[in-house]
Amino acid sequence: MAQTQKVFVVEGRQFRTQRDYARAERDKELIEKIRRETDMQDKAELEKLKADLKKGKYEFLTLLGQDFQDEVDELIHNAVASNGKRSSKSGKTAKTSAKKTKNHENRNSGDAGTVRGKADAGHGGPDGTKEKPGKDDPAQDAAVMEELKRREKRRRLTIALCSLIAVCSLGYFVIYSYFDYRTNSAYDELSNLKDQGAKSQTAVQNSAAQPQFTLDEETAETKEVLEEYKSLLNKNQKLIGWIKIADTNIDYPVMQTSDNEYYLDHNISQEYDKNGSVFMDKDCDVLKPSTNFILYGHHMKSGQMFGDLDEYSRESYYEKHPYIQFDTIYEKGTYQVMYVFRSHVYSEGEIAFKYYQFIDVNSEQEFDSYMQEMAQMSYYDTGVTAEYGDQLLTLSTCDYQEKDGRFVVVAKKIAEE
Repeated sequence: MAQTQKVFVVEGRQFRTQRDYARAERDKELIEKIRRETDMQDKAELEKLKADLKKGKYEFLTLLGQDFQDEVDELIHNAVASNGKRSSKSGKTAKTSAKKTKNHENRNSGDAGTVRGKADAGHGGPDGTKEKPGKDDPAQDAAVMEELKRREKRRRLTIALCSLIAVCSLGYFVIYSYFDYRTNSAYDELSNLKDQGAKSQTAVQNSAAQPQFTLDEETAETKEVLEEYKSLLNKNQKLIGWIKIADTNIDYPVMQTSDNEYYLDHNISQEYDKNGSVFMDKDCDVLKPSTNFILYGHHMKSGQMFGDLDEYSRESYYEKHPYIQFDTIYEKGTYQVMYVFRSHVYSEGEIAFKYYQFIDVNSEQEFDSYMQEMAQMSYYDTGVTAEYGDQLLTLSTCDYQEKDGRFVVVAKKIAEE
């Protein structure tokens, strides 16, 4: 019997995981706090709140934030409409008053006309016939029909436009869902292959059939691919390793090519995918290990790839996730987080610490200088330091707080316990 997946509901929205539920509860508390501090009936305060939300003053982690923004927009709209109705009512009252005044001023002179009118009404026109009241005006009727036609045309155009938008939105959702399903299925398949390889105790050791790589022509030293990655490597020769952070969504194969742009919009099967893939900088070398392995991944709103990496901006999150597991296809590795900071991509001629160029160092002095730069930029002191000769790992993703912004987590390799 299939197991029923538990569903969490917050403010009418459903969440599938305990983690998403916790984030929704956090958003709910933040929204309730904002409501307590804001007069939700005051248009000026609502406008200020809308501006603060637009500027990103409040950080929401779920769709409850968007629901709240929609609520504020609706309250502002209702406030404007209410003011308009009050103005219209005041104008109507003034107009009625003016009409009454005019009638009062003309009351005496109207008496004679009234008498004449009664006489005319009794005898009709000059020929003695009575005129028909409310006689139709052809020109007026034509104008009314033309206006009705224009309104009907606008209505049909509005319906057609709304239908087109609905179809496009549905199409986008279907395409996005397809790409999302395809990507997750591919990662699940690779993850199963990796697990099968790790558990296999009777795999045949055939050097002719399994890839081996030469480190140096002079020493003719070779490294053999770890058993759990052999099947994956046969499936995709661009595989270079696997990144995983326990109790998070980050659990992905890592790719590498000579083009740092390729895996920005391609998945592990070389298909177009806006999620891209996690990949290692083209200048990093896992055979003769570079000082620093740099991995890139998109900051997806869905939380995929490195979408949740910026959670490390909170020290409490770091304390729960201090270790990163990164295996190359040749050896396993556990890394301890050292520095967490925000940076951006600098122009070529700009003199600054460019973390994305820190791959290898030529001296201990250069290494220590880089460590000092990152320590000064870090959000908090983890107490973890590195020495010249340590293997480092850098995770980088986009950060939307500034143009070309980047969010960066740096860790050092530690000995397996």
